[in-house]
Amino acid sequence: MLRVEPPLSDEDLLDRFQHAAFGYFLETVNPENGLVADTSRPNWPASIAVVGFALSCYPVGVERGWMTRDAAAKLTLAALRFFWNSRQGNGDGVTGHKGFYYHFLDMRTGLRAWRCELSMVDTALLMAGLLVAGAYFTGDNDEETEIRELGEALYRRVDWRWAQGSNSTLRQGWKPKSGFLRYGWEGYNEATVLYVLAMAAPDKPASDDSYAGWTATYQWGNIYGYDVLYGGPLFMHQFSHAWIDFDGIRDAFMREKNSDYFENSRRATYLHRDYAQRNPSGYDGYGEGLWGLSAGDGPGNFRARIERRPRKFSGYAARGAPFGPDDGTIAPWSYLASLPFAPEICLPALRLLRERHPEVIDGFRMPSGFNPTLANRRKFGPSGWISDAHYGLDQGIAVLMIENHRSRLIWDLMRSSPHIRRGLSKAGFSGGWLSQPAAAAQAGHHVG
Repeated sequence: MLRVEPPLSDEDLLDRFQHAAFGYFLETVNPENGLVADTSRPNWPASIAVVGFALSCYPVGVERGWMTRDAAAKLTLAALRFFWNSRQGNGDGVTGHKGFYYHFLDMRTGLRAWRCELSMVDTALLMAGLLVAGAYFTGDNDEETEIRELGEALYRRVDWRWAQGSNSTLRQGWKPKSGFLRYGWEGYNEATVLYVLAMAAPDKPASDDSYAGWTATYQWGNIYGYDVLYGGPLFMHQFSHAWIDFDGIRDAFMREKNSDYFENSRRATYLHRDYAQRNPSGYDGYGEGLWGLSAGDGPGNFRARIERRPRKFSGYAARGAPFGPDDGTIAPWSYLASLPFAPEICLPALRLLRERHPEVIDGFRMPSGFNPTLANRRKFGPSGWISDAHYGLDQGIAVLMIENHRSRLIWDLMRSSPHIRRGLSKAGFSGGWLSQPAAAAQAGHHVG
C-alpha cells in the first residue's frame, strides 16, 4: 500500500529550507582562512559579502543544533584573523585598502581576484557579520574574547570618510589605478546598513550629512496603489533588514511619509506579487503564487521566439518589478528572504513552488533562479531553465530572514550593538525599540 507523506507544518517546512541553506556555508568555506565561495561553481573566488553572511549564520547554526559553538567560534576566528593579518595597501598582492576589502578574493591566498573593485557595500556586509559575531560570542574564554577584540579592531580600521571621496555620499567602489568608480549611490537600495555603519564608526566615520545626501536621491511614488519607496529588485528591500529591525523606527524621510522601511519592504513584496499577477509581458508561470524578481543567475544572453513572441534572455542580472528588467526569470529564494514582511503570501508561494516545480527545490536548497517560460525548450525540463549554481548571498539572506521570522535572533543581537544604535541615531532614526534601553547582551539567547 502506497504510504502518503503527511504535509509539513510551516515550522518543519522552514526548518528544512533553512537547514539546507545553512549547509552551503559549511560546504564552501575554507577552514584555514574562513573565506567562503561566492557560488557553488568550481574554482570560484570568495565574496567578502558572503563571508559577512556566513559569520552571521554561524550563531543560527549553533542555536539550531547544526554545528557546535566551538566549531562556529573556530571558523569565525579563522576569518577574523585572516582579515586582520592580510595585507592592506594600494598596490598588488593585497586584500584591501584603508580598512576596506576587495569584492572577490582568491579562496586559498585571499588576494584580490579578477581585478575587482574595493567594495564599500560588501565591506559593510562583512562588518555586519563581525558585529553579529561580537554580539553572540560573549564568553570569557580566549577564543570568544579574541573574536570580540578582532571584530572591533577591524571595524575601527575602516576609513569611511575616505570612501566619500569629495562627495557627501559614499562611493560604490575604488580601483588602485583609476581611483573611485564614477558612480555613487543613487536612489533607495540595500545600502542602509552601509550608511549606518559608516556614520557609527568611532574613529573614521562618514560625515554627518552623508545619509541625508543619500536619502535626497530617493524616488517615492504610487505603484499599483501602493505608496512606496522604489527599489526594483527584491534584494534591495531585504539585505539591510537581515541585520537591522526597521519595524517601528523612522528617519526624517519616513516620518514625513508616515511609514517605515519594514512597512516599505512589505509593500514592495506585495508589489512584486501584483506585478506577476498582471504579467504585462506575458511570461509563462507568473501569477499570484509565482513571483519575485531579484539579482541572480539567468538562462544566458540569447534571443528566442516563443509562442510567436520574440524574447530576449540574459545571464546574471538584477531584475526588478515593475519597471524591469524582466526576462521571465524568478528568484525563488525571495519567498524566504521576504518572510518577515509578508508571511501570508510568502508561505503559500513556497508551498505552491514545491507542488508545481519540485525539481526547482530538489533537496530544499533554492537555486539562484529559474525561468518557466523556457519549459520544455532548448533541452530544458518541465520547469524550464534552472540555475545549476547556488549563491552564498541567496543562501545567507534565506538563513537570516527565516531566523528573524522564527526567533528574531539576529535582530535581537544587533539591537544590543552600540554601533548599530549610534549609527541609526546619527542617521536620524528614532522611536520604536530605539527609545528603549539597549537590550542586555544576548549570550543566553536560545531559540526553540
